[in-house]
Amino acid sequence: MRKLERARLFQRRLSEAMARAALSKSALARQIGADRSTISLLVSSDDARLPNAHFAAECAAALNVSSDWLLGLTDRPERSAEIVSATMEMTEAARTPSDEQIFLWHQEASGYKIRHVPATMPDLLKSEAVLQFEYSQYVGRTSEQAITDMRDKLDYLRAPETDYEIAVPADVLENFAAGQGYWAGLPREVRRDQLARLSNICSELYPSLRLYLFDRKMLYSAPLTIFGPLIASIYVGEIHMVFRQRRQILALTKHFDGLVRGAVTDARHMPERIERLLAEI
Repeated sequence: MRKLERARLFQRRLSEAMARAALSKSALARQIGADRSTISLLVSSDDARLPNAHFAAECAAALNVSSDWLLGLTDRPERSAEIVSATMEMTEAARTPSDEQIFLWHQEASGYKIRHVPATMPDLLKSEAVLQFEYSQYVGRTSEQAITDMRDKLDYLRAPETDYEIAVPADVLENFAAGQGYWAGLPREVRRDQLARLSNICSELYPSLRLYLFDRKMLYSAPLTIFGPLIASIYVGEIHMVFRQRRQILALTKHFDGLVRGAVTDARHMPERIERLLAEI
């Protein structure tokens, strides 16, 4: 950017920031200890000019914007600390299948593709019996509420604008079918009903819902959800690490797409894979 172009951009952004802050030329001059004529010259003169770094920093501090933005070095008006805070945050993760925060993120990303790697199997697709097995100490809801939650989730998946991809580690599904590890103690009939339910949903909702199995010995993934281009959340147990910066979301999207490309079972063949597991129970 040439010096004159940058000077005109500074002039426009200074005027814009003053308007947002409801500060007159005189008020800004008083706050930064300058003459009103100096502010008038910067804002109104046809001969746009750049101030020195100290003056630009004083204006930025008074107007609660970054001096880099005023000078055209970035398109984000927030200060550096505010940008960091806005692009990565931590929120409490409720230990329930109906985490209110996750629901709000789904609403915010309505119409965008959702990409999801669950911690176990996706809560959206679990039966009430499996949810009770996993969350019996945490749910705190009646059976009627649990059933309502499940119906709401299926209604969401059946909505015409839904585009949902889920990548699950293959050994999670295998251990579930065998009732091993995390699933030890889960009755055989509950496991059979859940797998049959999963197969039916995958067949019914394909291609708007696509479920993949990946081999985490080849490519590991932490539990995460990517809400279109808006939000990405990594689940670490009691908190979500939340990212909103485009570069970070694109990096996690690229990671997820790698899981899909390397899937050992793709979405079209998921019902067949589940039927084979059912036959082994």
